[in-house]
Amino acid sequence: MNQPPRQQPASSIDPEQVSKAKTTPPRPPETPIPQWRRPRGVAPGTWEYVHQRSIADHYDAFVADTPLCGLDQQMLQESLPGPNRPRSEVVIDLGCGSGRTALPLAERGYDVIGVDLSRAMLEIMNGKFRAGCTAGTIFPVQANLVELGCFAEQSVDHAVCLFSTIGMIHGRSNRRSMLNTLFKLVRPGGTFILHVHHRWAALREHQGIRQLARSWWNAIRDRNSEFGDCTYAYRGLQSMFMHRFSKRELKQDLRATGWTLGRIDPISIDGSQINRKTVLPGGFVFHAVRNSNSE
Repeated sequence: MNQPPRQQPASSIDPEQVSKAKTTPPRPPETPIPQWRRPRGVAPGTWEYVHQRSIADHYDAFVADTPLCGLDQQMLQESLPGPNRPRSEVVIDLGCGSGRTALPLAERGYDVIGVDLSRAMLEIMNGKFRAGCTAGTIFPVQANLVELGCFAEQSVDHAVCLFSTIGMIHGRSNRRSMLNTLFKLVRPGGTFILHVHHRWAALREHQGIRQLARSWWNAIRDRNSEFGDCTYAYRGLQSMFMHRFSKRELKQDLRATGWTLGRIDPISIDGSQINRKTVLPGGFVFHAVRNSNSE
């Protein structure tokens, strides 16, 4: 039996590394990437983000103490405990980053296609994979999530898209395009696990009402803006983009692109647990399925 890679648990990461990751601004890319080369659905801030090598270098330390990281691993363990067929099963991890989700899935025996637009993140993930032994394999693919035509239809068994990665896609039509293409990639009976941030959680944040009002007003006056869009400062970048969803909005998007909805888990504001009693969740994890009779 193959041994899992000897990875450093989050609790043992050097606190000095975490502090450095959270206070050190990213270095500018050696060669600025022109904005006209931005792929479809990629916001200007996201385009800068994926080309900042220092963000990738310190990413693991930066998210080490984020409660949501532990929660999504717990949910994945329950939903995707390991292949249950004679042949291997393939999971596509959209926005895989440095392998926070892909590596545990590979340890459990899945073959994982890790898709990310950041070459630096993929290099780090691949380095971790090669440093250890897993029951499954990881295939890194640099691609825009809105343009997944490089994959054959019905070529994967399951899909995951966590840490509100779909919220980094600008434009509802682009997000639906991604969901529709992904639906075609997943084999009938396959599972899709998707996390998003909740739009109305802003009401519990400092100046959250003002943020919501600004987003609403921008959506009225600018056809390229939608209610739920926001930009914020992140590790030295001044215009990181995120779309926050209403529960109804994402239900509509999933159904419109062919998915059959399963359970929807409301997440606590701090991201540490599923809380079905909360009136104002911080986010949601949607469990969807491609039914066998879906076309």
